[in-house]
Amino acid sequence: MGALYLCRKAGGKGWFDMTQHKEIQKDFFRYVSLNILGMIGLSCYILADTYFVANGLGANGLAALNLAIPVYNFINGLGLMIGMGAATRYSILKGTASRRETDGIFSQAVIFALGIALILMLIGLFFARPLGTLLGADETVIDMTAPYLQVLLLFSPMFLMNNLILCFVRNDGAPRLAMAGMLIGSLSNIVLDYVFIFPCGMGMFGAALATGTAPVVSLAIQSSHFFRKRNHFRFRLCRPRFRAFGDISSLGAPSLITEVSSGVVMIFFNMVILSLSGNIGVAAYGVVANLALVVLSIFTGISQGIQPLISRSYGAQDAAAVKKVYRYAITTALVLAAGVYVVLFLFAPQAVSLFNGENNQQLAAIAEPGIRLYFIGFLFAGFNVVTAVTFSSVDRPRQSFLLSILRGFVLIIPLIFLLTALLGMTGVWLAFPVCEFLTAGVALVFWLRYGRNLLQGAEELTHE
Repeated sequence: MGALYLCRKAGGKGWFDMTQHKEIQKDFFRYVSLNILGMIGLSCYILADTYFVANGLGANGLAALNLAIPVYNFINGLGLMIGMGAATRYSILKGTASRRETDGIFSQAVIFALGIALILMLIGLFFARPLGTLLGADETVIDMTAPYLQVLLLFSPMFLMNNLILCFVRNDGAPRLAMAGMLIGSLSNIVLDYVFIFPCGMGMFGAALATGTAPVVSLAIQSSHFFRKRNHFRFRLCRPRFRAFGDISSLGAPSLITEVSSGVVMIFFNMVILSLSGNIGVAAYGVVANLALVVLSIFTGISQGIQPLISRSYGAQDAAAVKKVYRYAITTALVLAAGVYVVLFLFAPQAVSLFNGENNQQLAAIAEPGIRLYFIGFLFAGFNVVTAVTFSSVDRPRQSFLLSILRGFVLIIPLIFLLTALLGMTGVWLAFPVCEFLTAGVALVFWLRYGRNLLQGAEELTHE
């Protein structure tokens, strides 16, 4: 892989000693807990917008925000694709490669991210309103949707670079700094949301500006890593390498698909719900979807937490460590999913009321049963997300990609139309859990077929 990044291989010892097996559990909980906290904080970008927009601008504002969220998912997904893909390659090679090679991985990732960000900024400058119309905004909400989209797209360099730096800082042995950046950035978003929407009266533009400011704050915190002695990567001027971009994309594709599919699926949900229940239905789905964003961030936090540990162990040919980390991750995901579902099942009315400032009874009547049905899917989603990222972390992007595309597009979109035609709004809410259940069956088959063989091969290498 070194040739892709204009660097030479170097022999000798790595820069760190492999963690002893008795410390795997300690490392797991340190990385995963910090990343779950950080990802929950990161997801509060949109959750804070949802709360303040719902209470400051009403159901139309909530519908406009819901129509714009897929673009946020897309931008965030691109950042995670580049960050997770490049950081995975960096972590696998870190113990055996030269400093020039690891710098090359980071440098190519930066060039890739800035190139994509330039395209997104141009779309924001010239096509925000047509994009809003394409996403389903009618004349009632387009004046709220368009400015939100424009600000998000203009801040895309910050979103992409923030995700990229977060992934590298985490893989460079500083998960606490990564968490601090995410949490403080999210806190600034929440504070600015309130200030811009209420005292300043800036409406949807203010909500978007607060969201765009958060990655700027997070980046400022992450930048301190470049001045630390333990930093093992920095940017070097070099030519863009499209083969390197391809390698990064293949390893990071599951993260992109997980995020982008959320946005694409939301578009289809919005289309179907508009025909069934109008803007109030879309607003109700916005409540469910934004709560789901927070829950999904838990599983994203688990997967991002285990990625450095699994990639590092795989690079050191320590199969036993890979297996243990995967088992811990699956158990953690299932326990947390069950706990979240019980809480939301029991307190669905209270959860909906947080985002129903107008006390709209029609919205509540749609959203409350929606929460109880939709969130069944997370009992299977955690297993799917963790398994997909594990395959990617051990340099098996094909299986990871297939799982991600299956749950992201191949199953969910047909299920939306099929179940809605059969069951109406109940079918809308059941599409997600049915999709995740079917994907979990495929993930189990993949792991039994490919995972065990992969680990046995690694064990043989370990004993050579």
